[in-house]
Amino acid sequence: MPRPAHRKPDYHKINKDLFVLTYGALVAQLCKDYEKDEDVNKYLDKMGYGIGTRLVEDFLARSCVRRCHSYSEITDIIAQVAFKMYLGITPSVTCNNSSRTEFSLILDKNPLVEFVEELPAGRSSLCYCNLLCGIIRGALEMVHLAADVTFLQDRLKGDRVTEIGITFLRKLDEKKYRRKK
Repeated sequence: MPRPAHRKPDYHKINKDLFVLTYGALVAQLCKDYEKDEDVNKYLDKMGYGIGTRLVEDFLARSCVRRCHSYSEITDIIAQVAFKMYLGITPSVTCNNSSRTEFSLILDKNPLVEFVEELPAGRSSLCYCNLLCGIIRGALEMVHLAADVTFLQDRLKGDRVTEIGITFLRKLDEKKYRRKK
């Protein structure tokens, strides 16, 4: 029996608390598996990158956003639509340079650290939420934008806010990614 045309498709949502606790367990296991924080950070970024390359398709299908014409437009879409859609928050956006290629997403609340009080002892250079940087970088690459995405400030490290920096490097060659007919 076909679905009525006016109904939106049902998307299964995972319980936020379950996701946050599972992510915490993942980071804890990575800390056991790797001695160096840099290795954990790289692994989280790599995982995030893989998620981002796949998540962008879901985002474009569900959000119905139009083609962006500037880096500031792209950053606003990431903050106002993507973060809201997947994490339930809306970070504020600031531009960090006159050429309008460097932006910051400032998170007043970070749902991934809801149950985290502090970083584990001896893990001061751990970027607990580095998965988010990889997700953003992977998604941007899939829409042909090379970017450097890093944590600039983190409340878990004693900073006043959590801030993710996005530096747009260049537009990637679309011809390279098109399928040959």
